[in-house]
Amino acid sequence: MPCLMLLLVLAFPRVVLVLMYLLSDYLQRAYHGLLLLVLGFLFLPLTTLAYAWMVNSHRPLDGVNLLILIVAVIIDVGGLGGGEWHRRSRY
Repeated sequence: MPCLMLLLVLAFPRVVLVLMYLLSDYLQRAYHGLLLLVLGFLFLPLTTLAYAWMVNSHRPLDGVNLLILIVAVIIDVGGLGGGEWHRRSRY
């Protein structure tokens, strides 16, 4: 069951963010302002989820947890830049 949840989060991070915002206060404990949450929703949804998990589990941003956050940023940025690379290689 946890593997299925992880796959759903990786496949639909924006849907998970909206559901978490509407159904719990998990994101409000991590992000005290709405601006960072909206920017995270638009540009880096996996990073937003990873950081909220780290804040709510009271784990510091060092070691393996920092590596998890860096991997989330790489996945998010790779998704943004991948479409541009395919568009350029088409012509």
